[in-house]
Formats: sequence, C-alpha cells, structure tokens
Amino acid sequence: MSLDQSLKRGSRLVRARNVMKRAERIAKLTDEDRWDETKSVLGIPKTKVPKTVAGRKKKKKVKEEEDGDDKK
Repeated sequence: MSLDQSLKRGSRLVRARNVMKRAERIAKLTDEDRWDETKSVLGIPKTKVPKTVAGRKKKKKVKEEEDGDDKK
C-alpha cells in the first residue's frame, strides 16, 4: 500500500499554516506594541498569519575559466 501525498514528510513544510501558536501570537503582538505582560493569555486578539513565499532555489552561476592554462 502506498502513502498518500499529503502524508509524506517533505510536504509538511511546503504548505502554508493558517493558525499561529499562542507563543507566536504573543511575540507578534509584542513586536507591534499591542501586548502588555499584565494581560491574560486567554482571549488574545487575532493576528494575521504572515504569508511565506515558497519558491525555487536560485541556481548558482558557474564561473567559466578565463584561460585553459589552469588545467596543467
């Protein structure tokens, strides 16, 4: 029996998450100066999830040898 594409290990990192964990939300609110340490962690205001750009890696340019004399 084969594995479904969604259950393969490599595909987990490719998909965008639509929910942030509590610690991530508090960190984002702290960066935006919307969080105070005296507030309760229950009932945290909603935050937008940052979109990640999943792109292909850029190919490195191959440097050509200036002269063929270096081979000797």
